[in-house]
This record gives sequence, structure tokens and C-alpha cells, in this order.
Amino acid sequence: MTETAVMNASPLIFLSRGGRLELLRHFADRVLIPKPVALEVEVRGPEDRTVRALREHTWLETTEPPPIPEFIQNWSLGPGESSVLALAVSLGNAEVIMDDLAGRKCALALGLVVRGTLGLVLKAKQRGLIPSARSVMETLLAEGLYLSRPILEAALKRVGE
Repeated sequence: MTETAVMNASPLIFLSRGGRLELLRHFADRVLIPKPVALEVEVRGPEDRTVRALREHTWLETTEPPPIPEFIQNWSLGPGESSVLALAVSLGNAEVIMDDLAGRKCALALGLVVRGTLGLVLKAKQRGLIPSARSVMETLLAEGLYLSRPILEAALKRVGE
């Protein structure tokens, strides 16, 4: 298990909408949400499921990120992605949980471990935490997660579905 994960908005929103936020607790002892990511989520309103999760789950820690280093600024990412990467870099051993492709490329270029929503679900299936990755992913897709069918099908084959 990773000691610390730093999470961006998209995986947080879709895992929350799909009722699978608890899966995160099996991947990291600490789940950090940089303040710009929390602000991005909070604009959805106080009754939004993800906003309520941030308020109710003490294991989701909203934290102030460090200043964004120039080498991250040069990627022209959004404030959420930039703050996730800056925080992960400052911690040194944190896993990045992010779906944004440009942000994932930046994370990899920085030598960070990065996993997206699909990767979390596949790993949960491999660890026996869920009986079916397909059913979880279908729920997340119904909630608005975008993922091409060919990528989904190829990924599901890797876990025997």
C-alpha cells in the first residue's frame, strides 16, 4: 500500500458518484486533496455527493499545496493538476491519482507514480476488493466518466473480464 496519495478532482468525483470512494482507503494510508482541487469540487454546491464526502470523511485530507515549481508551470496545466503534482513532488513518495492525460504525462516525466480511476478499479479487482471491475466501470461511465470502449475492453481483459 502506498503511504500517501495525492488526488485530483476527476477520480474523486467519479469514485464518489459511483459509491466507490472507499476503495481509496485500500491504496493509501493518507489521501491528500490540495486546496485548489477541493475548491474545484466545492463549486458543485453543498449537497453534491463529492462535496459532502470531503466534509464527512476525515481520511480525505484537504491541504494547502506548496508553490507550483516552474518546471510544472511550464506544462500549462490547470490549477488542480498543478497543485496535485507540486504536492506530490514536495512529498517525494506520494502516488498521484489523476485522469487528466497532460497531467499524467507530466507526472511520469517527473518520475512520479501515477494511477487513474480505471487503474484503481483494475487493481481493486486484482486484490479481490470488488467482484467485478466491469460493473464498477459501467457505473462510473453512467455517472459521466469518459473512457473509450476499446481502452476499457483492453483493460478489462487484463483482469480476466
